[in-house]
Amino acid sequence: MNRLGKFLVVLHTAAGLSGLAIQAKAADQTKPDLNRGQAIAAQVCASCHGADGNSAGGAYPKLAGQHPEYLVKQLKDFKTQPGAKQPTRNNAIMAGMVAALTDADMVNVAAYFASQAPKPGYAHNKDTVALGQKIYRAGVADKGVPACASCHGPTGQGIPSQYPRLSGQWAEYTVAQLNAFTQGPGARNNNEAMHAIASRLSDSEIKAVADYIAGLH
Repeated sequence: MNRLGKFLVVLHTAAGLSGLAIQAKAADQTKPDLNRGQAIAAQVCASCHGADGNSAGGAYPKLAGQHPEYLVKQLKDFKTQPGAKQPTRNNAIMAGMVAALTDADMVNVAAYFASQAPKPGYAHNKDTVALGQKIYRAGVADKGVPACASCHGPTGQGIPSQYPRLSGQWAEYTVAQLNAFTQGPGARNNNEAMHAIASRLSDSEIKAVADYIAGLH
């Protein structure tokens, strides 16, 4: 091989290695930064949701172990998007919390909470466990309510990027969200299927299935 040929081979190899380095750098940039996520959680989220995503009470949801894609979507839904008059999840407290978060911040903090171990919850009303279990596992046929398990899984683990983890969630929080879904615009308007389902449940059915979910694992 002449000198020119050798030079072209070296140049081609160098270009290939450079391309691989660029791809690796891009991959690193898209990979969630758990340390950054933990810092955001400590500064912005911990007072309500706990430092590790296990909130102290039902006023605020447990975020530990939740699917990161779901958390990112919810954080974005608290922000008023371009062209919209209001966010699809209307919550003054959360609107203030997410206002300064970038998309990358949301990805990082969601990944951090997803990596934390969720603490188990418990059902508290033994008189409604059977009803809650029936709704969760079989739905309410005469009202057109499907089984919660069909989307959220038999043990409440959900399906990543599609349906959230419910296992062990505070009953009070689940009740509040189901009620918000019944109101639609002005409360929680980011899931048409849940709006339709929640609107068909009575108050007693909502409380029963929420309490059952709290002890689901």
